Amino acid sequence: MEIQSIGVIGAGQMGNGIAHVMAVAGYDVVMTDISQEALDAAVARIGKNLGRQVSKGTLSAADQAAALARIRTTLETAEVAQTDLVIEAATEREEIKQKIFDGLLPHLKPNTILTSNTSSISITRLASRTDRPEKFMGFHFMNPVPVMQLVELIRGIATDKDTYDACLGVVERLGKTAASAEDFPAFIVNRILMPMINEAVYTLYEGVGNVTSIDKAMKLGTNHPMGPLELADFIGLDTCLAIMNVLHDGLADTKYRPCPLLTKYVEAGWLGRKTKRGFYDYRGETPVPTR
Repeated sequence: MEIQSIGVIGAGQMGNGIAHVMAVAGYDVVMTDISQEALDAAVARIGKNLGRQVSKGTLSAADQAAALARIRTTLETAEVAQTDLVIEAATEREEIKQKIFDGLLPHLKPNTILTSNTSSISITRLASRTDRPEKFMGFHFMNPVPVMQLVELIRGIATDKDTYDACLGVVERLGKTAASAEDFPAFIVNRILMPMINEAVYTLYEGVGNVTSIDKAMKLGTNHPMGPLELADFIGLDTCLAIMNVLHDGLADTKYRPCPLLTKYVEAGWLGRKTKRGFYDYRGETPVPTR
């Protein structure tokens, strides 16, 4: 089927980034969240990020205006359900995602494709609770969406070829690259990345190095653009912990056991950049290590 309209559920960091790139690529976008304030903030963020592209010369002012005009916001789930492709980009908690899909089902068009931007949760399990497991798949963007070139496409056990091909076509129209992943816990990127971050937290927990030395070692010693603890703060420590729990529960291997220090930071509400404190304190002009 030809995809012309995109529904985005969730207007946070990932959702507004997805809406941004879809609108620039010429798709009509309907975005929803639980409050109008969240939607207004997302549209403002998209406008700011589009403006940054204009100032860099990668986008014209006319294209910026056209992209913004293609984005519509709503608090009504039924309106999002009437699009050709729905991308759920809510919090990384399965019960929340399931509730969202349950709310969509009565309003969907017969051919609407359902997808989730989940970074770790079983696509097969999410799909099995809908009326269209063959038209359901994982559509996992990397953060920040406008900048990162990769999209993981994850087929559930029932996902059909037409659904995969339609989503692949969207990725190509965005000018991004797709990596096809099988539906196992955390897929490809986070299956490799999160244990590395978790091991960095263990290295901190055991006193092998402090925050500065660990991040400096990985940036200069392995040419990573960000250190693992800095990256964890950027992703969100709650998200890192959620993915490690999915890996630990889904694969039943102790090598995926979340570090107790990561759990402690999340319990404290120190989730990284979004709460101004994580492995670094972001409340001043320059981030300061918290350990």
